[in-house]
Amino acid sequence: MKINSTVALSLLLLVLMAIAGYVSAVWGFSIGSEALESVTQPDTRPVNKGKIAQGASQQQRAVVMLNEQDILTNVRARIEGKGKNAKPEKPQPQTTDTQSSNTTPKAQLVVDASQPGFPIVNRDRDVVLEVLSAQYVGGTLQIKVNLKNEGDRTVRFLSSFMDITDNHGRALTVNAEDLPEKLAPDGKPVSGVLSIPATALDDVENLSLRLTDYPQQQLKLQVSEIPVKI
Repeated sequence: MKINSTVALSLLLLVLMAIAGYVSAVWGFSIGSEALESVTQPDTRPVNKGKIAQGASQQQRAVVMLNEQDILTNVRARIEGKGKNAKPEKPQPQTTDTQSSNTTPKAQLVVDASQPGFPIVNRDRDVVLEVLSAQYVGGTLQIKVNLKNEGDRTVRFLSSFMDITDNHGRALTVNAEDLPEKLAPDGKPVSGVLSIPATALDDVENLSLRLTDYPQQQLKLQVSEIPVKI
């Protein structure tokens, strides 16, 4: 009986596939067994769980946390030769920088050197204008002035009636603070501050101040050559 070559080849391939599958299965089983040799099933018996929990609780009771400060104190005492019964020394109060910094400004406030050339005083009739100082504070020139009325009638002022010019004749923008609109005839000085931006005074050496009353405009209070150069 003649066997067809195609059928023989198919049977041969099937046999080879079966042999390859069997070899692969055996090889995979052996590799898996070797990999799981160290793996054991956990013990789920209630008796063993109780023993494990009891052992863990005993270990937790056995652990005692020590204070780090006590350890450092004992080590320092042993190094210094004081023994185990050495008492920890009380920490000395440290002098902070804030205390020293608080005393420094007080000492600086006591010293208040007056500026040379001040005060500059001008008087018209019974009203006195005093320029006490001109100092730079931050980015602003602050001019402190006093107004005093020694007459017998109230004098009114407007900040818009105040003119300040530099030594080049240029008018400057001024912010007047605390200057009164009415000056009572009591002879008491009233203080105010005139603020000028420092950016407008780069090439300025001195200023001139003019002030008149409102609405009569009879007073002519004028102070010249107020030094402002840095």
